[in-house]
Amino acid sequence: MNSQKPHIYTVTELTREVKRLLEEKFPAVWIEGEVTNLRIPSSGHIYFDLKDKESLIHIALFKPLATYLPFKLQDGLQILLYGGLSVYERRGEYQIIAERVEPKGLGALQLAFEQLKKRLEAEGLFAQEHKKPIPFLIQHLAIVTSPTGAAIRDILKVINRRNPKMEILINPVLVQGKEAAPQIVGAIEELNRIGGYEAIILTRGGGSLEDLWPFNEEIVARAIYSSEIPIISAVGHEIDYTIADFTADLRAPTPSAAAELCSIQREELLERVENLSHQLLYNIKNRVNSLKERFVSLSASYGLQRPREFIQQFTQRIDELSERIKNATFRQVSRIKERLKNLSSQLNNLSPLGILERGYSVTFSYPEKRIIKDTKGMKKGNLVKTKLWKGSLLSEVKEVNRDERNEI
Repeated sequence: MNSQKPHIYTVTELTREVKRLLEEKFPAVWIEGEVTNLRIPSSGHIYFDLKDKESLIHIALFKPLATYLPFKLQDGLQILLYGGLSVYERRGEYQIIAERVEPKGLGALQLAFEQLKKRLEAEGLFAQEHKKPIPFLIQHLAIVTSPTGAAIRDILKVINRRNPKMEILINPVLVQGKEAAPQIVGAIEELNRIGGYEAIILTRGGGSLEDLWPFNEEIVARAIYSSEIPIISAVGHEIDYTIADFTADLRAPTPSAAAELCSIQREELLERVENLSHQLLYNIKNRVNSLKERFVSLSASYGLQRPREFIQQFTQRIDELSERIKNATFRQVSRIKERLKNLSSQLNNLSPLGILERGYSVTFSYPEKRIIKDTKGMKKGNLVKTKLWKGSLLSEVKEVNRDERNEI
């Protein structure tokens, strides 16, 4: 009989033993599934679950790797994930510490491109009403590109052929790698601070999606959108499209095409001037002929053939109208005067003074000056004042008769 006592684990000891066994057995695995329960706390770490039809496993993607993830994780996204199996000791849960994440069926960069394009388009960065027109005659041009690439050589070749007198400033930047996007943003902002340029060409030659990625960065798109100077994007070959192309005021399919758009040949300009001159001369001749025909027509009219008689008739007509206005005004004034006279008479009849003029009078108590309408309150010896048409009388009441009514 084995008398040895069994080893009793603490929870922590057992959890750590399981963690060690898992990490030794599964140091690195590839796993695929659907993202669910995505959580991104303020720490910058990313936590989510990966599931299939029957099972689920916890995933931890820590900030140093999460920061450089080229696309945005979201619930429902099918992904391939590479990492090591481990245990979160505090809860005794096993999980995978992610080291690499790729979207299944679609490259990470392509997914990031589509996500950013959709978001910026919804914000209005690609809207046509925000795009600035490219000037017709550009005399001062800035180019943001690598000073050693094929794109700048193609652009200079075209401009030297078409408009050699154009002043060009090359603002050198990296056009590939992690440092390229910040340099491109800095160059655009610097040119806007300096000012004096009618347009900016942002360009580089062709390459893979990864090579062209600096032109798909959000910071570059926002710098283009905020630029006061119109920007022409000429990135890659004709089939290549970048976020910079959608945000720019004008997209050129190639660097050479951008140079063609910015420069006008002397012969082409002279031809345009000549065509405009011919059109102007033609319009002037047509206008002169039209005016000449109008003058001949007016010269043959009755009024211009006999101008004195024409003027006399108009003078006579003016005198006739003046007399009619005068008579009408006199009649109207007379009617108004008569109306005012009648109204004045009516007002005079209603006036208290007019009533007094017809022999009536008004009696007031004295000295209170209260109009006396009846004998109420009056007694022998009271003083009264009587207002006549002309003048007034001050009297003393000798007798008060209260029963007499409406007797004269």
